[in-house]
Amino acid sequence: MKQGFIRQLDPKDGALVMAHILFAFFALLLGGIAGMLQSVVRGGMYTLPGGIGYYQLLTAHGILMAIVFTTYFIIGFLYSGIARTMGGALLPMTRRLGWAGFALMTGGGLVVLAMILLDKASVLYTFYAPMKAAPQFYFGLAFVVIGSWLSGFGIFYQYRDWRKTHRGKLSPLFGFMAVVTMLLWQIATIGVAIEVIVQLIPWSVGWTETVNVMLSRTLFWYFGHPLVYFWLLPTYICWYVIIPEIIGGKIYSDALARLSFILLLLFSIPVGFHHQLMEPGVSPLWKYIQVVLTFMVVIPSLMTAFSLFATFEQNGRLKGAKGLFGWLKVLPWKDVRFFAPFMGMLAFIPAGAGGIVNASNQMNAVVHNTLWVTGHFHLTVATSVALTFFGITYWLIPVITGRVLTKRVNKLGIIQTVLWLVGMLFMSGSMHTVGLLGSPRRTAYTTYQDHTDAILWMPYHVAMAIGGIILFVALVLMIINVVALLRAPKGETLYPLGKSSAPEEATPRFLERWGVWISLVVLLILFAYTIPVMDMLGPDTYGAPGYKTW
Repeated sequence: MKQGFIRQLDPKDGALVMAHILFAFFALLLGGIAGMLQSVVRGGMYTLPGGIGYYQLLTAHGILMAIVFTTYFIIGFLYSGIARTMGGALLPMTRRLGWAGFALMTGGGLVVLAMILLDKASVLYTFYAPMKAAPQFYFGLAFVVIGSWLSGFGIFYQYRDWRKTHRGKLSPLFGFMAVVTMLLWQIATIGVAIEVIVQLIPWSVGWTETVNVMLSRTLFWYFGHPLVYFWLLPTYICWYVIIPEIIGGKIYSDALARLSFILLLLFSIPVGFHHQLMEPGVSPLWKYIQVVLTFMVVIPSLMTAFSLFATFEQNGRLKGAKGLFGWLKVLPWKDVRFFAPFMGMLAFIPAGAGGIVNASNQMNAVVHNTLWVTGHFHLTVATSVALTFFGITYWLIPVITGRVLTKRVNKLGIIQTVLWLVGMLFMSGSMHTVGLLGSPRRTAYTTYQDHTDAILWMPYHVAMAIGGIILFVALVLMIINVVALLRAPKGETLYPLGKSSAPEEATPRFLERWGVWISLVVLLILFAYTIPVMDMLGPDTYGAPGYKTW
């Protein structure tokens, strides 16, 4: 057996992982239907039948794709990795916490979905005040958050037990990265939990007449930007740990990988004000401070890019590649397990550049609340993250089920990836362009009474709709591939885990001093938010009643 692989997970662990993965794709399919309908409506190509609202679809698409699909897939993927690397199987307590988290998230998520479908919660993916949904929507959100906490505690429990039984040893890289990912999630969701439980639930049931809108938005964006890195960190895990093994190479630097994750943990949370640069209720000084912290995130992102391409080149040189770009020729382009994540890596280059634009005060003033912003996160979560998750799926399901990735499914996976890229080129490219021309986001089809500017936007909206249709075809093909993987021939599929090119002793042990890093995170958060939040709670603040705009 090739070193670094196993036949499959323990069946009990596999059941837990598979439950998360399949529910993730169920949410992806529903969210994709909503997204496709939304795109053709926005392009003026289709009129929704009676009883279905555009903003209802917009809410469903955002929550199902950006929260449900990503969270379930990430937790399933992380559980598979810690089962493989920390003990060979999940501990009984870890498994119980995982199933309890799954049950709470699923119960709460179904309530949230029901409220959206009943048109009682068309408050969009951001769901902050003053738009008011039915109380059940907020209760469902609370259960989703609490369930995800239980899942995170399961990962922490497994990691702590491994450390106890392997004193003095460096933890597996996958396990370390899984802990950082869930630490970021647990800390970031504190903000949205306070918003939902303390503000929105009492307000929605009528216990309070008004709500502090500025505080609501601030608490959401305290969570909303780290959410992006909750999507990205598992993507980075695949790029750092999985891809080197798939291409037959080694991880360039274990120490660099761990340091980049620690830096992302430190600087991805206290930066929410860069989403509120145009709001008058926050002091320019605190906006400036958080913008500076936002740009600090660029450093670990560039470290990641350097490490990945160093891995590719190092692998190519060992295989005899010559010249500046000769290493490109030896990469396994016909293997969807590599091809899909690599295309995600390439998409992240313009996505990261767009993020710098969004976080810059002057440039953000140009693109704020335009379709540019929508195009940006369709490049990040809907391209870089989604394609990487698809690439993971092509080997993870066979690992769980004891089946194999067939040549036919692999070829269909390549086609699906190309279709996804073409669809996103139409959609995200049009969004970026028409956003620069001033077309707003979050609006249904309108020509603004045939205003000249709005008429000029329409060809781009039609191109977005074409992209949405192509993306939906690619999504359906992905679902077909998932079903094909579940019915593939039995056989040995190996869990790809790369090994570092440097010895274990080369990685500094201080990177696992969690008390230090968590303390620094807390200090940065207190520094960035204490005074602004105190101002929002002062005597000069005003509350707003709830609005139902749909």
